[in-house]
Order: sequence, then structure tokens, then C-alpha cells
Amino acid sequence: MMKLALIGDPVEHSASPSLQRGFLEEAGIDGDYLAIRVPSGEGGRTIRRLREDGFTGCNITYPLKEEAFEACEALTDEGRRAQAVNTIFFGHQTLGTITDGIGARTAIEALLDEPVALKRIGVLGYGASARAILAELHDTDAYTFVWGRDADRVSAACNIFEARPWPPENPPEIVVSTLPPEARLPEELVAQLRAADLVMDANYGSRANLGRQLGREVVSGDAMLEAQARASFDFWLAHLDRVSNT
Repeated sequence: MMKLALIGDPVEHSASPSLQRGFLEEAGIDGDYLAIRVPSGEGGRTIRRLREDGFTGCNITYPLKEEAFEACEALTDEGRRAQAVNTIFFGHQTLGTITDGIGARTAIEALLDEPVALKRIGVLGYGASARAILAELHDTDAYTFVWGRDADRVSAACNIFEARPWPPENPPEIVVSTLPPEARLPEELVAQLRAADLVMDANYGSRANLGRQLGREVVSGDAMLEAQARASFDFWLAHLDRVSNT
């Protein structure tokens, strides 16, 4: 039986259980996927408990992605570069990766109906999801720009991922917001986002409220979530096969 879980706070709104149970059924695998509310500071202990209880793996959401990174014994290149993980496989080691980047890129390319290479893409925020998206876009030759309130953290993200600080005179045409639903943006940035060709909010469902603040159409993060959830499921299956063949 394939035992999976989502940990974070909040998790009540999450569409991940429905998506992952669908993937299990589609693959003909006997398993289940639980959503477990885990507050900040309890991530490492919970991950160790899931391993002891025989779980195959887990997803990690806010605010535990950095705690999960610290709890891993091995990391993929994606997890190492983002300094955060949203997917763990319990094999010979606790192996972590992050699928936020491929989820965002897949969603943007589906909307554009073309690759993101050479596109000018702005990322709002510099947290775990933002870093994963910047890494993915860097690897796919997009030009990236970072906006955030902390200049030092913007500068750090730009240095790591060869991005540039937000250009006030020539803002990017495509924007991905990784900010929390309660974030309020300065008026100058709101005006620039209203003029962008495409704005995508990484939040989804009732938490995707950026469009109301901007007064324009904003793509919710549903497609991004589905793509990153699929990437997590494929990650678990691939490593299950490797473990069973050793």
C-alpha cells in the first residue's frame, strides 16, 4: 500500500488529496493520501514520524518547506538550489525535491502555447516557491525579474538565479505571484501588473484573490498545482521502482 500525506498549515483548503488520490486510482495503486495540519516548528519531527510509520512519501506546503529541507538526508538538484522541498520520498534515505518550478513553467507554457525561453517573466516574492520557479526559469532560458519588499533578499535571489531586480521603467510582460493571499501591493506595482500580458497567482481556489486587488483577470494557481502534483507523484513512482530493483 502506498501511504502518502500532505503536511503544512493550513491544509484544509488543499486540493492535493483529491489530485493524488486520482493519480493513485489512475495508476491502479492501492493507497491513500492524508492532509495533516502541522504548525511551524514541527516539520522535522513530523517527517521523521511519517517515515517511522511506513509512509512512502509526503508533500510539504507552507510554512514547512525550509524545515523539510533541513530534515532531508539527500536532495535533488532542484531542492538544493531552492533550499526548500515540497516532496519527500522515504527510501534508503529521506530524499527531498521541489516541484513548484516545473509546475509553474508547465502552467505558463500551456497558457502561452509556447516555451518560456526568451520570455520576460517577473516573480513576486523570494520564498521557497519563488526560488524554485526562478531556478526552473533560469534553466529554460527565460529572462527573470524579482520583486519583493526586502532589497537584500531580492538581491540574494537575483545573484543565485542570475535574475534582475524588478525594472520600474520596463516591467515584465508575464508575472507569477508567489505572495500569500493577504499581501497588499504598492500602487505603482499594481498599475504595472494591470498592464502585464499575463498574471498568474500561485494561490488557488478561494485563496487566489490577487485579481480582486488588481481589478483585472488573473490566472489562478490551479493548473500550476496540478502540474506540480503530477511531478510529485511521478517522483515517488520513479524512486519506488529504483528501490524495488536494488
